[in-house]
Amino acid sequence: MSTQTATAFSDSNFEQEVLKSDTPVLVDFWAEWCGPCKTIGPVVEELAGEYAGKAKIGKVNVDDNPQTSMKYQIRSIPALLIFKNGEVVDQIVGAVPKATLKKQLDAQL
Repeated sequence: MSTQTATAFSDSNFEQEVLKSDTPVLVDFWAEWCGPCKTIGPVVEELAGEYAGKAKIGKVNVDDNPQTSMKYQIRSIPALLIFKNGEVVDQIVGAVPKATLKKQLDAQL
């Protein structure tokens, strides 16, 4: 089992880490005060380990990174966006089962 954890994306590193990534990227937009975010957070961490080397998995704290959150019109959280070649190719809103995330991520690999 990989010990890789989700990457912390921010307004300052989002372009380099996500938009210029050569692998698909799953981005979890979350906040400390969000209950459903706490539910899906451990799932996102598990996926970071499972997809190490195949896809990049990370999180954006919407309170700390308002520019990125506004750019992608994040209005409710958790919101998970899948990026490929710098473009949003899929999105999931709300706490969903791990199988749902894997299915949508696998579709981009």
